[in-house]
Amino acid sequence: MATIKMVAERAGVSTATVSRALSEPELVQPDTRRRVQNAIDALGYVPNFAAKSLRMLRTRKIVVMVPDVSNPFFAEVIRGAEDAAQAAGYSLLLGDTRDDADREAQYADMLLRKEADGLIFLGHRVPGKLVKLVQQKGFSAPVVNACDFSPALGVASVHIDNARAAAEAINLLLSMGHRRIALLAGPDSSHLTRERLEGARRAAAMAGIADQLIVAHGDYTLESGVALAAGVFDTDTPPTALFCFSDEVAIGALATCRDRGIVCPDDVSIVGFDDVRYARFQSPPLTTIRQPMKLIGMEAVELLLAVLNGSAGERPWITLPHDLVVRGSTGPATQR
Repeated sequence: MATIKMVAERAGVSTATVSRALSEPELVQPDTRRRVQNAIDALGYVPNFAAKSLRMLRTRKIVVMVPDVSNPFFAEVIRGAEDAAQAAGYSLLLGDTRDDADREAQYADMLLRKEADGLIFLGHRVPGKLVKLVQQKGFSAPVVNACDFSPALGVASVHIDNARAAAEAINLLLSMGHRRIALLAGPDSSHLTRERLEGARRAAAMAGIADQLIVAHGDYTLESGVALAAGVFDTDTPPTALFCFSDEVAIGALATCRDRGIVCPDDVSIVGFDDVRYARFQSPPLTTIRQPMKLIGMEAVELLLAVLNGSAGERPWITLPHDLVVRGSTGPATQR
């Protein structure tokens, strides 16, 4: 059976170079990689990490970390990632982290142990165990963020312009005469939340109503939408419009309206974010910001492969287009 030493001797390199060519090919000169590959082919050498493709010298596996696999937004992103991975001959390893740092560490270890070629995370932070790797390699680290983009993360990313999208949602409500607008936001720890808040506040400030915005923080779940809507409706001057930072939150808010006899959009207009598949089937159909969810997943995989191949560029940040989809959950403001 061929050994790594035999491969090194045939290729005229050290065993360390062979190991590096197998584990971190981007750090090895192309002609050296070719000599190593030719030696592997000639000797029939199979590395200990046998799952690696001998032609590409990789595991052909990608870890995708998801904060909440039950969220329909993430489900569509994953579907796009799966399609792109399959087309490129890769498999996805899905990790439902539930936004838990210990779970994130377990999946990060798979990358550090070379059990996967790269990692895509859909949350708001680089897994702690990968911080050193990202600091050392910068944008050449095999780590990509999708959805919750922040420049401070220092990794390749695929996202939309969340601030601009939020401003468009507020401007729609302003055009309908709404001035008492509540923002049912996500956690303040999320850069995505802060971006949407920034865009909403900027649009409100331009209309001279920044001090009238009501901001309520929760998470991006149905349950949070129910609770946050109940809270803002219980104020002395309840809002005439809600801008919800996810469709799940908006659907939860609609449930609160039904429970309280509040008619949407006659009494209150509601705007969501994402345009998940259930949005248009609500009663009334949900006005929302449409994210290209499947495309985000596809682009994240393609960007990761570009990073692995050294062709991602100096600052690989991809901003995809979004759309404001107006449906029946928004209408002219009324005074209650």
